[in-house]
Amino acid sequence: VQLQASGGGLVRAGGSLRLSCAASGSMFGINVMGWYRQAPEKQRELVATITRGSSTNYADSVKGRFTISRDNAKNTVTLQMNSLKPEDTAVYYCNAVRIQQNYWGKGTLVTVSS
Repeated sequence: VQLQASGGGLVRAGGSLRLSCAASGSMFGINVMGWYRQAPEKQRELVATITRGSSTNYADSVKGRFTISRDNAKNTVTLQMNSLKPEDTAVYYCNAVRIQQNYWGKGTLVTVSS
């Protein structure tokens, strides 16, 4: 599975960005997809995940501000980020899980200025 993320950029606090992840290759056995992020000098952390059946899970820090969605027919996952805060600044990574194997895309940088 290859994952291609796009949509990062620079935005002011309170603004919005939309990240997209396009998956290619065999999607057989891929159930959970999602987004993780890594801020400078911090560990990578979960942002949001979504199952093939559209069950979602969010980090407490983004609940109510971010929305994850998925199009199984197009093999895409989208993260709508609203009310962005400077602490959301990080490299965002798309993720897909097949049984016990994780797939990662190259990250896309999100910078939120105060």
